[in-house]
Amino acid sequence: MRGVILAGGSGTRLDPVTRVVSKQLLPLYDKPMIYHPLSTLMLAGIRDILVITTPHDQESFRRLLGDGGWLGLSISYAAQPTPEGLAQAFLIGKKFIGSESVALALGDNVFYGHGFPESLTRAVQAHEGATVFAYRVSDPSRYGVVEFDAAGRATGIEEKPEKPRSPYAVTGLYFYDNEVLDVAAALRPSARGELEITDVNRAYLAKSRLHVELLGRGMAGLDTWTHDALLQASTFMQAIEERQGLKVACIEEIAYRMGYIDGAKLLKLAEPMPATWSSKIETLAWI
Repeated sequence: MRGVILAGGSGTRLDPVTRVVSKQLLPLYDKPMIYHPLSTLMLAGIRDILVITTPHDQESFRRLLGDGGWLGLSISYAAQPTPEGLAQAFLIGKKFIGSESVALALGDNVFYGHGFPESLTRAVQAHEGATVFAYRVSDPSRYGVVEFDAAGRATGIEEKPEKPRSPYAVTGLYFYDNEVLDVAAALRPSARGELEITDVNRAYLAKSRLHVELLGRGMAGLDTWTHDALLQASTFMQAIEERQGLKVACIEEIAYRMGYIDGAKLLKLAEPMPATWSSKIETLAWI
């Protein structure tokens, strides 16, 4: 399976901060925001990753992540000249995806909670159709909303409905088989002028090939669309890390625990880090 991180867009809701830096490079507590979707794909066992950025921000992402070799990954890059909807990622990434299945992670979505890696494994192992993740929110009209029947099967998806039929929002993490390339290619822009990811999911739902994985009450699914949301997500991560003494979305640790790098490489990566980080990472090499 290939992974795609969509880190383009103009980030206008975080203006003026995003006039000079990509939203996905802003700090979410103690790490660049893009570490979170990257860590999600890594936990899913995905090592071939395409990062889609704006043309003018791409060099900054390259300086941060390089080719991914230091993490045991292969990271490549593509540009999104203008933001034309989330499903545009499949058109831009068509050559990269090739004949493989693909996971799309939005660069501004954050997940944390026990059991999340197991949910990712189920999505990867599905092989056919599509898997999306739904999370209960208090303001579903801001999201794509999935509706269920009495048996818990998905029956419909609406994009930012005025009167939501359920409190479950579809999060910014999607797993598809290779048919998604044909589905995306056949899309027409919505009234907003965008290629909607909701229309992709509806196409799979119409063929009874959409699985919805519900994230339970023990999971946190956060977005960072606004200044308030970014601050809340940062504060949440700070509380978790200080309480547990562990790092969230530590891509060096994940690479080590997934077997992408060995203990010697982990220790090497810890050398230039601040003492508060390196002491934790050095401990991992001996666990």
